[in-house]
Amino acid sequence: MRSTPVAALFLAATTLISCNRSHEPPSNFIVVHADHTISGVSSYPVAADAGKVGTYPANTHSGAGYFYDDVLEYRVWLHPDKGAKRLNGNDDYFAAFAQYELADAFSKATSAAEQPIVLVRQLEWISEPDHGRFIPMKEDRITEWQVQWLIGNKRAPSSIQEFRKHPKEAGP
Repeated sequence: MRSTPVAALFLAATTLISCNRSHEPPSNFIVVHADHTISGVSSYPVAADAGKVGTYPANTHSGAGYFYDDVLEYRVWLHPDKGAKRLNGNDDYFAAFAQYELADAFSKATSAAEQPIVLVRQLEWISEPDHGRFIPMKEDRITEWQVQWLIGNKRAPSSIQEFRKHPKEAGP
């Protein structure tokens, strides 16, 4: 069987994930492309370390936390059930980008692709276990966010304290 670039990316991603994530449960999600490029001015923050784009866990939390510390990568998820090519039986997979604009262009040009989301690191964040009950947390956490949540939600030294004083004025 002849190898294709996508198959080679699949094999490399599977090897990378299995080698670096042995303490995590296995995932059916894989990264098939990692673009480390940063070019020109961006509408949103670029990845804190472009060289690490594509190396973060595929399984993460989703949303919440109200504040972010670092942008890790932008992800474009692709779905075989909506027409994307099926890769070795994997359900969904994604391409990772260091810059929003490149992820957005890929999303628009690729069949069965979602709009970009952003993977962020949170060092201090707000847990909301029940609606309106806010608990400040200091714990390293990685989560996927909607890109527009980045606006005005980069954590500053007083962000958590200000949020606790006026919780309805802050957060995504």
